[in-house]
Amino acid sequence: MSGAVFDRRHIRRAFSRAARSYDAAAALQHAVEAHLLDSLSYLEQRNGAGVAPQLVVDVGCGPGRAAARMQQRWPRARVLALDLALPMLQSRAVKPDWHPLRRGVQRVCADAAALPLADGCVDVLFSNLCLQWVEDLPSVLAGFRRVLKPGGLLLLSSFGPDTLHELRSAFASADAMPHVSPFAAIAQWGDALMAAGFRDPVLDRDVTISRYPDLPTLMRELRAIGATNALRARRHSLTGKARLAQAAAAYAAASGDGPLPATWETITAMAWGPPAGAPIRDDGGEIARFPADNIPVRRR
Repeated sequence: MSGAVFDRRHIRRAFSRAARSYDAAAALQHAVEAHLLDSLSYLEQRNGAGVAPQLVVDVGCGPGRAAARMQQRWPRARVLALDLALPMLQSRAVKPDWHPLRRGVQRVCADAAALPLADGCVDVLFSNLCLQWVEDLPSVLAGFRRVLKPGGLLLLSSFGPDTLHELRSAFASADAMPHVSPFAAIAQWGDALMAAGFRDPVLDRDVTISRYPDLPTLMRELRAIGATNALRARRHSLTGKARLAQAAAAYAAASGDGPLPATWETITAMAWGPPAGAPIRDDGGEIARFPADNIPVRRR
């Protein structure tokens, strides 16, 4: 996916508004987070149980639950909780694990697409259901590779293209404007990870179906977790009662009797930082990369 698909300012505003309601409404996000946290054991298996990471970064941390869990897991590690929305970083989930007299969770307001971190400094890069809001996967993953140490662990999750397909179809019957994001498929994630040079990637796909009594209930939950329509091509005026009613009728007709189903396709990935100086791949080939200061210079 290329081009300015998403409105970054809208994303920041939506998640800022959702800071107070997010934690209570994000049941699926918490379940995926727990799965990723379980996968941290692979780092200990690879490096040995006695070798703890020095720097752990939670990208798109939201209220900071995962960052707090990782700080509890590795008390001596420096843990950064990074999010685009400042109110998320000010929520209560991070604060109980912060103490001014010891190293703990530090909060950083920054964009996943422009990490304010030095090259090769991160041992664990963790990102739960954040990266569906970026359209340039190669660029973001190149940034992740840049900051990850050789042998460092990358754990991430995102939504796949089947997510909310029922909602997309319902609104398509009432409105020509897009209402649901074009999420990347698992094959695109695999290609992007390999192209960025990550080693031994493992990807999984899972599908969860939630059910709602009506369309307004689903829409309220999406607003509560900040997952509003952030597409640049969205309608910037109100959708209107008539269009909402038409979409609700189409949704109900397609669903039959009973609650409305909403599909969530979740993609999770684990990969490892490549050795220093390892090549990246471009169009199936490899391009050698090495530090510019290693180039010998003859002085006259």
